Amino acid sequence: MKRNSRINKRKTTAASMTSGPITRQILAFAVPLMFGNIFQILYNTGDSIIVGRFVGTYALAAMGATTPITNMAVFFFNGFSIGATVVIGHFFGARDRLRVHKAIETTMMLTFILCILFTAGGIWGQKYLLELMKTPADVFPQAEQYLIIYFAGASSLLIYNMVSGILRAVGDSVRPLYFLVITSVLNILLDFLFVVGLKWGIAGAAIATVIAEFTSAVLTLILLTNTEDIYKLVWKDLSIDRSIFGQIMAIGLPNAIQTAVTSFSNVFVQSYVNFFGANVMAGWAAYNRLDQFVMLPMQSMAMAATTFVSQNIGAADVKRANRGTKISIALTLIITFCIISILQICAVPAIRLFDTHKEVIEVGVTFVRVNMYFLLFNCINHVLAGALRGRGDSTAPMIIMLLSFVLFRQIYLYLITNFFINTPAAVGFGYPVGWMICAVIEVTYFFICWNKKEKTK
Repeated sequence: MKRNSRINKRKTTAASMTSGPITRQILAFAVPLMFGNIFQILYNTGDSIIVGRFVGTYALAAMGATTPITNMAVFFFNGFSIGATVVIGHFFGARDRLRVHKAIETTMMLTFILCILFTAGGIWGQKYLLELMKTPADVFPQAEQYLIIYFAGASSLLIYNMVSGILRAVGDSVRPLYFLVITSVLNILLDFLFVVGLKWGIAGAAIATVIAEFTSAVLTLILLTNTEDIYKLVWKDLSIDRSIFGQIMAIGLPNAIQTAVTSFSNVFVQSYVNFFGANVMAGWAAYNRLDQFVMLPMQSMAMAATTFVSQNIGAADVKRANRGTKISIALTLIITFCIISILQICAVPAIRLFDTHKEVIEVGVTFVRVNMYFLLFNCINHVLAGALRGRGDSTAPMIIMLLSFVLFRQIYLYLITNFFINTPAAVGFGYPVGWMICAVIEVTYFFICWNKKEKTK
């Protein structure tokens, strides 16, 4: 009883999104997320630029080869953070303070357990995944060295992402941005120290990233522990509530499976790229760094849609949730189109940031020219998926994205490379194929299923 009284007496400054102007609320939430994601990408982009310029093409290719593996592991864990964000958002929208508290303690307990499994599994399995990707022998040792260091310290990134998910659930996307600014600057400074100054090579880039991520994890845990707001973390209360754990798993596990399997399938896509050698691998790695920046609006708006929809579903306002979804898609398309247009004009100098070799630049620019405008389809995919998860529907996005991003993409790659034309551009176009198929299926599902449900309310 004392515990319940203590929790119910807490005041909250957290931002409710259940009333007020929708566009303003979505932008106020998404813009800090977008800037935060920019700084998070700077971790990898800064590493790639410094490694490519000061260590060499083979080191840049090695970093590119590790991307599908690190993404597979991190995205799987982040699937659980989406589940926690949605569940906490539902409770927050319903003004249920006690269950918000229980959900936070359950989330953090689950996080610490998964960190142990994640670290052990990553260190043990990285070599097998590099072999599965047919990583060339001249790239393999550096890729393996990077992954061992990365996985040894990756729990910090997982803790930061989970705490950020908790803050997003209650409408706070600003303070995670502050921490990312600090740690991104720290990461770049350490890159110059370890890679340029001490000549530690690709290992120096990995160590810099681990130290920066550890700093962000410590800062977020201090915030969560010392606040007196509704989302305060009380260490002595850490436990797993079975009911809430089941809800988090029901939403988070399908998303975790979808992102992990999609990333795992990208291991096979990387193997198609690896067939062409280190220069094409480096060009593909450079393109993917630019691709990450184009993805920023859709990732941020997807998170905003998840939080907005989850709070309004908790408040039993389905029509407002749907209006927010449509506004989020429109805003994402406009912003993404502008970014892509700039990158099309600046493609050559943008790729040259990573590597100055002529063949690497030509390959990277080809990927930019062929693929990037098709990312507009992904605006629809990510925002709709975020909105569906905000409603508690993670199964449909999982099935749709696995069909599109894994099955159809792998069928395309097999057919195009074995029976038609095996070129870097043709292999790279496997991504737009998946994006387009996904958009058609997901839009159809949303309007048939959820518009029907809205009309019955």
